[in-house]
Amino acid sequence: MRIHLHSAHVVAMIAIALFSALMLAVRFRTTSWRGIVLEALIANLGAIAAVVTFELVTS
Repeated sequence: MRIHLHSAHVVAMIAIALFSALMLAVRFRTTSWRGIVLEALIANLGAIAAVVTFELVTS
């Protein structure tokens, strides 16, 4: 099965990642740069997984 990501998918990934990062920042209130990087990494991985899963379900 091929996955085709278009510009709308990239916009969705960015929006989901920013929202997730904001929610994680509000929840955990990290102050170190390592915590912030870890939250951003988790948010981006979650956003990519959400968009790829949606693409697989709808194809």
